Amino acid sequence: MKEQRFRPFFFTQFLGACNDNVFKTALITLVAFHAASITTMDGAMLATVLPGLFILPFFLFSATAGQLADKYEKSQVIRIVKVFEIGIMLFASAGFFLHNIWLLGTALFMMGMHSTIFGPVKYSYLPQHLKENELIGGNGMIEMGTFVAILLGQVLGAWVAMQRQHEIITSLVILLIAVLGYATSRGVPKSPAAAPHLKINWNPITETYRSIQFVWQHQQIWLAIVAISWFWFFGATLLAQFPNFAKVVLYGDESVFILLLSVFSIGIGIGSLMCEKLSKGKVELGLVLFGAIGLTVFGADLYGSSTWIHAHWNNKTLFDFASFISKHHDMHGHVIFAHWRLLADIALIGFFGGLFIVPLYALIQTRAEKSHQSRVIAANNIINAFFMVASAVFSILIFHNKFTIPALFLITALLNVLVMIYLCFRQPEYFKAFIRWISLGK
Repeated sequence: MKEQRFRPFFFTQFLGACNDNVFKTALITLVAFHAASITTMDGAMLATVLPGLFILPFFLFSATAGQLADKYEKSQVIRIVKVFEIGIMLFASAGFFLHNIWLLGTALFMMGMHSTIFGPVKYSYLPQHLKENELIGGNGMIEMGTFVAILLGQVLGAWVAMQRQHEIITSLVILLIAVLGYATSRGVPKSPAAAPHLKINWNPITETYRSIQFVWQHQQIWLAIVAISWFWFFGATLLAQFPNFAKVVLYGDESVFILLLSVFSIGIGIGSLMCEKLSKGKVELGLVLFGAIGLTVFGADLYGSSTWIHAHWNNKTLFDFASFISKHHDMHGHVIFAHWRLLADIALIGFFGGLFIVPLYALIQTRAEKSHQSRVIAANNIINAFFMVASAVFSILIFHNKFTIPALFLITALLNVLVMIYLCFRQPEYFKAFIRWISLGK
């Protein structure tokens, strides 16, 4: 963090992720609570559709973004993206002041495009400026920063949207963050183009097919991308349900939802940072299986703790986070610790998620050809987006069959076992590395 090769880049990506979530959360909160002020459309339907607008550019533009990141010098691409972000935020501000959902929806789509272009640069920048034994630590810092930025962005976005003068407050906040992001990007050092003579294919369909075909031909990278995408499926399934989980299952208000999100984000931040220590600076694939075991164990225990709370608390009014934390007895007067167990489950899911995801990103960065690194990351982003959409469809199917939110968490945790069996069957190196890492640990 003291060095020029990392610090400006870290804060640039941190501020970008934060601004994504401030704007997205502010818009969704506005739609959920004050839809009538900006549109005649159904607020619940809009709250479902708007996140899809943000994800759509990952399908449309990731392949092109990967080519741009390989062809051009990366610090220049980063600064252009940051200028684009300032323009988007001016556009979004007009939408807030005019109470125009079409302007706001278009701005959300463009912020998705902004993230799509930045994504391949984000992960292909690190191998150019960090030594191989620094990649685990660097990726850990980036993952920690990303989830902290998401948390801060969501909390700040919800807060600004609920203010009386939300138009001017939200506009000032998102513009300030965008300008700060550009300012930090000015310090990002030059990163020579990996493939300066690359001829760009502007057709997103054929280039997407070509990118996925390329990673399919490199099965070790393909399987790492599938594992990363599964993590985003797992995480998206949990995080998408946290608001209703807090309210319906735990009898909590919005502050309990923020508490759950905070605990999860802190857990994943600590897990990401611990990767360097646990792997001794190497790309340690043994941590992937170790992380996966934790995801299943504590995902399943989350079902038990939340089901117990729902059955025994039966509260008539919603708790705020302070009441939730300080509760000591159930409705029969028995001393309880289930809420602490539940918070521990969520923190440990985040912790083991950090151990799971960081080595996989480092694996892609070290095994992908230098000239194709950005395009490999772009293919990863496309498949990640597909898995996140699949997560939403999966949740809908589970609820259609009358399962509860805790049951959804349990089913997802058990599915994780099947995915890991598939991963180890296709790539035995993961299981061998896990056994070797456990043996060395002893």
